[in-house]
Amino acid sequence: MKIYTKSQIENCIDVPLILKELEKGLILYSEKQVEIAPVGFMHFKNPLGDVHVKSGYIPGDDFYVIKIASGFYDNSNLGISSSNGLMLLFSQKTGELKAILHDEGRLTDLRTALAGAISAKYLAPRHIKCIGIIGTGTQAKEQLLNLQFVTSCREVLVWGRNTSKASSFAKDPALFSFKIHCAATIEELTKNCNLIVTATNSNQPLLFGHQLKPGTHITAVGADDVGKQELDASVFEVSDLIVADSLSQCLEYGDLSKAKNLENKQLLELGSFLKTPRIREENWITVADLTGVAIEDLQIAKVIFSKLQP
Repeated sequence: MKIYTKSQIENCIDVPLILKELEKGLILYSEKQVEIAPVGFMHFKNPLGDVHVKSGYIPGDDFYVIKIASGFYDNSNLGISSSNGLMLLFSQKTGELKAILHDEGRLTDLRTALAGAISAKYLAPRHIKCIGIIGTGTQAKEQLLNLQFVTSCREVLVWGRNTSKASSFAKDPALFSFKIHCAATIEELTKNCNLIVTATNSNQPLLFGHQLKPGTHITAVGADDVGKQELDASVFEVSDLIVADSLSQCLEYGDLSKAKNLENKQLLELGSFLKTPRIREENWITVADLTGVAIEDLQIAKVIFSKLQP
């Protein structure tokens, strides 16, 4: 058994390969070929934070994974990332611990962002004129960075509840390849953007149906736990196609759990959509509700572990 550090892991990141393996894993998940344990949650009030424990395996595969990831949302005031955690990779044949991937939350941040990129690749309009980012934290940045793998659009509007953080986001040197401006309101952002990503820890809706123009795609990644919400139920009411990474999780605590009258909606899992993509009409409003699934942790852990081997 070996312990691998964040720097070692960072050197092994191969985004095109991880994207490919994530897509494969999501398809297997929707085909009921993956065993996933119930998600474990811990919640903290002072300071505000949460911890998620996710685990799973593909029957007959070499490994199973247990992932612990935390988010402590006041960490930015301390000058450190809000994310932390690690992944434990075990042999599915013997139960032996094969590797501790002490990624400090990096792989969770990345696989979440790449799930967002996959959603945009298949669900966003063909011609993206401007990307809208709602949120200014670690995941908002990761979402934008990894969209460059699936779209050539570099025009960005960002909105944050804290205007100084939004300004800092727009000036972040890591995002130098994007032309980023701050939106004064969410309405300004929705008016000008046809690909919108929400990546906040909000506990009340930020985006409403009446704000959305035909031809818009929304990827929502923040509502990954009970009590969180970014999308108002009206967003789903005006949507033409709704995709969830895990229907069971999203209907329990994702934004989708707040939706009403879904009986007549096109509603399916991301893996099912990837297996049999549907043609997106240009005037459709589409939504991807992403809560994060353990198969994503397994797939990214396996890629990194294989790259770490001599």
